[in-house]
Amino acid sequence: MNYHNITYPDMNNGTGLRVCLWLSGCDHHCPECQNPQTWNPDGGVVFEEFAKSELLSELEKDYISGLTLSGGDPLHENNLTEVLNLVNEIRLLFGDKKNIWLYTGYTWEECFPSVTTDDFNPQRVVRQEIIRKCDVLVDGRYVHELRDITLPYRGSSNQRLIDVQKTLKESKIIEWKVK
Repeated sequence: MNYHNITYPDMNNGTGLRVCLWLSGCDHHCPECQNPQTWNPDGGVVFEEFAKSELLSELEKDYISGLTLSGGDPLHENNLTEVLNLVNEIRLLFGDKKNIWLYTGYTWEECFPSVTTDDFNPQRVVRQEIIRKCDVLVDGRYVHELRDITLPYRGSSNQRLIDVQKTLKESKIIEWKVK
């Protein structure tokens, strides 16, 4: 897994002050994307122990609310195993004391299809595992024609802020409410 940057304290990509990990790799290639430099999964630098230590050290600070995974797309096939390991480690270390936001071009429905089929997709299974560990999922591709700068934490009106835990509990999309 490669990444482009770790920013902190970040206050534009989720509530409170956050640590934001900008991952490499995105196949969506949304026109007018604000981060096209992150599309190449081989771009940036390898996410090694030093980078993880920096990220975890910043998360330990009391004033940091949580982690935001963005990019690129954290759910790009090249990122899945390491992102899953990272969110598992964060949950182990911090429990619910730190929240996790995840930005992806995939929709909830693409990750959790409502129709059961014989089509076993191991990438979809890992995407589901990652999302289940998150608090807020910002889903959907950026659509320039739907750009709306008045919407908090997203770029276009088709993107949703999904309260992951409530959605899983109620088996229907529950949008996260800006407080």
